[in-house]
Amino acid sequence: MEDTREVVVVTGFGSFRQYVVNPSWEAAKGLKMVGLGVGTEVYIKEIPVSYSKCQQVLDEIWQMTPKFVIHLGTAPGTKGIALEQTGKNHGYKDRDVSGLYPVHHCCIKGGPEKLESIIDMRRLSKQLKHMGSDVIYSRDAGRYPCDFVYYYSLYHGQGKAALIHVPASGSLSGLVPHLQTIIQTLLCQMDTAAA
Repeated sequence: MEDTREVVVVTGFGSFRQYVVNPSWEAAKGLKMVGLGVGTEVYIKEIPVSYSKCQQVLDEIWQMTPKFVIHLGTAPGTKGIALEQTGKNHGYKDRDVSGLYPVHHCCIKGGPEKLESIIDMRRLSKQLKHMGSDVIYSRDAGRYPCDFVYYYSLYHGQGKAALIHVPASGSLSGLVPHLQTIIQTLLCQMDTAAA
């Protein structure tokens, strides 16, 4: 019997700075446990906070040809969840956990300056707010591996990716169901747009 479930990949990041256990990776593991609904298989992958190493992991993910990839990143100092619309190609001057940054401070040589998700994050954030969810719409994910990973996935996945920044502190038991609702709503928007 053929497996007809669609694969959605959820990633979280490895340790960085004072975060020995990254909240984004813990959230990804939590989403794997609760799932995203009937007909959807959740595949999770931890991404190192390293410009060079993350590209290898992302290449493996996109070879799987998933329906969609959701990157979870940690946003220290924030209390809410941010839905990122845009990934940027240039300006990566902050060093990663290895003390390095990309050649020419660039993600994809010759790539467009910015790329956007096929998901309208502004519309999604409005829809989620009407449902009682506290989310923030953002067009600037910063110039650190989160944004780098997002741009790389948008480029290789033809826009079929999202970056969701989660707070660095707070209850994982409250965060995971919130993210589950956000991602289910996101996938419904994608399915409606494709119909």
